[in-house]
Amino acid sequence: MDEMQNGEPKRKGISKKVIAIIVVAVLLIGGGVAAYALLTGTDKAQYFKAEQSTITFMQDQFTKRYEPEIDWSKQARENPTETTFDLSGEINQAGGYGLMDPQQMINNATLSLTAQTDLNKKQLITNMKANVGGMEIKDMSFYLDADQLRVGLPFLDESLQIKDKDIGSLLHEADPTFPEGETLNFDTFFELVKGLSEKDRDYLKEEYMTAIYKDLPEDAFESTKETIKVDDKNFDTKKLTFHLTEQETKDILVSILEKVQNDKKLQKIVKEQMEIRFFGINPTALDVDFKESLDDLFGKELDEAIEDVKDSRIPHGLTSIIWVKNDLIVKRDFSIGAGSSKDNIQTLTVKGTHLLSDTTQKFDYTITGGDDIQKEAVTLNGDLSWKDNKANDSIKLVMDEGELSYTSTEELKNDKRNFEREFSVSGPGAESYSLHWAGDASYDHDKMNSENTFSLDAPGINQDAFSLHVAKDAKTIKEVKTPDNSNVKDLGSMSVNEIMDYVETDVMPQYQQWIMGILGNGGGLNGL
Repeated sequence: MDEMQNGEPKRKGISKKVIAIIVVAVLLIGGGVAAYALLTGTDKAQYFKAEQSTITFMQDQFTKRYEPEIDWSKQARENPTETTFDLSGEINQAGGYGLMDPQQMINNATLSLTAQTDLNKKQLITNMKANVGGMEIKDMSFYLDADQLRVGLPFLDESLQIKDKDIGSLLHEADPTFPEGETLNFDTFFELVKGLSEKDRDYLKEEYMTAIYKDLPEDAFESTKETIKVDDKNFDTKKLTFHLTEQETKDILVSILEKVQNDKKLQKIVKEQMEIRFFGINPTALDVDFKESLDDLFGKELDEAIEDVKDSRIPHGLTSIIWVKNDLIVKRDFSIGAGSSKDNIQTLTVKGTHLLSDTTQKFDYTITGGDDIQKEAVTLNGDLSWKDNKANDSIKLVMDEGELSYTSTEELKNDKRNFEREFSVSGPGAESYSLHWAGDASYDHDKMNSENTFSLDAPGINQDAFSLHVAKDAKTIKEVKTPDNSNVKDLGSMSVNEIMDYVETDVMPQYQQWIMGILGNGGGLNGL
């Protein structure tokens, strides 16, 4: 039980809501508002100019390195495309399982998937065929647009169709706990792929980033000159210190929360994004892991969060120091400590260095959190290089529980990229797991193709034991080829009992006839 103080439960630590609020505010203050700084000669403006210049530099380096991939991604978003994936596997260990030898089955199995997509017209059609151990399966299709879902199965003469407006009533009939009147909206699938609209993004930037920047006091910033050493090199830098007192930090956080609480447009955006992720269903109407409705979230929950901030202690305020050379951050030291009392403070510190150039980008950070008794640290370091269209990258994240790492070598020549990448994870013990990804990819404006091989290196599994091959061939097309409407079974016009009867009397007999025909013709499992 909680300890008692003056008849009330004594709070043992800072609320998780306060921690989340501080983190979000730090992210906003640390970079996003920089785009809206009045880039004058003030220390405040120079601080945010350095933040923005560093972010922009990293973005530009990524864009320069992966220009072919970015151009193709934009081409695919703006135009109808057709993409074919051919998958096959290979096992290099004898199975010894007699007639059901998995090595022979997998080595002779293929899967082909062809998809046509038009995000603007909200259309997706997929056709699939497979060959497993000599058993061929084809004529499987899937079609989705803003109003309907249609599935074609190889053993049915007719395709199965259901419209989004009919799904809710069927689900309620099958399970009365499903809210009556709610239904799915297939249109939201395409909205989810597109992400937050540019209009909404611009609104959030303007309303929140600009507001935060204007609220920050000018006298919270100061600058000095300082020579520092990073990676055994000396740098003459401008040291920019940003410090908010305890009250100033609280005032900024409360101001953000109160703005959110009264922002009807933001609340509408949040609700729309939540509904998109549930295909148009109001998530608060479902029995899912939402403790409070949106009204509670923007009402009672924010009221409590505001009170938590006001009641919390932030004895040393917020301090962020950056050392800047040529408008780029070379070193960073950030700290904030907050808690329910002066004797119960959780501290977050972020310390690290950057060395950024057109050919190399190095960073080394340590993030520490905890109180005077127990602290946990996470280190993140990276060494990225891009010279003569060749890359050699290494990124490592180290925690108490283990380590995550990424290494890569790449070469881009005539819009063709050859690469070898490795993702590794290791736990507190000696066990380590690595995913290897090697291949090449070619890009030519309105088309692309790639060859990819994946393999796993883990305890008891040698990297050469198993591999997955994925060939991808994509191109832009004039339009998505919609399926034939001549032979369609509309499930949405039927009751649940009628659907069950249809499955029993029509679907299952056709399936049994189809599967027996394949096996009877010697096409199944190597002729067995």
